[in-house]
Amino acid sequence: MLDYIKGRIEENNPAFVVIDNHGMGYMLNISLNTYEALQRSSGEVKVYVYESIREDAHVLYGFYEKREREVFELLISVSGVGPNTARMILSSQPTQELEATIASGNAALLKSVKGVGAKTAQRIIVDLKDKINVVGASLIDKAPMSNEAFEEALAALAMLGFTKQATQKVLNKLFADEPTMTVEVAIKKALKML
Repeated sequence: MLDYIKGRIEENNPAFVVIDNHGMGYMLNISLNTYEALQRSSGEVKVYVYESIREDAHVLYGFYEKREREVFELLISVSGVGPNTARMILSSQPTQELEATIASGNAALLKSVKGVGAKTAQRIIVDLKDKINVVGASLIDKAPMSNEAFEEALAALAMLGFTKQATQKVLNKLFADEPTMTVEVAIKKALKML
């Protein structure tokens, strides 16, 4: 099985990328996140690969980050989610935000993705909620969400003496449930949870 392909980008569009590796062009289906990351890359790139072998085709899927590939593999393990649907789900939001969406059980956000109905969204959450936390700490334990209200609330709570890690975890959960929350509301809710 292929793990990654390293080479020069010959063609890059939102649906696929062609990587030239020693005179051989590999066409890989990609998500919008990978497309955007590759747009920023220059020179030689490294793209992680998932190879789907079917009766009628061998299809390669490419990922700029290993974590995106891991989440893709988790998604296709869910009954009713094929590689193309998984790619659409990954294109809907950054990988870490998607992990937070699944971990928080936000079926409405998953349902908004083309090709994902209410039952499939629920199945994804039920099947992956625990696995997302197990496979390399999810966003809730890892990186903060980036928005102004989040940053201000984090700074305010740090000045009150709370540790950054505990504060980030609480704020990530709050902002995953309610992304448009104001700084004041976030601080009040976080104080109750810390």
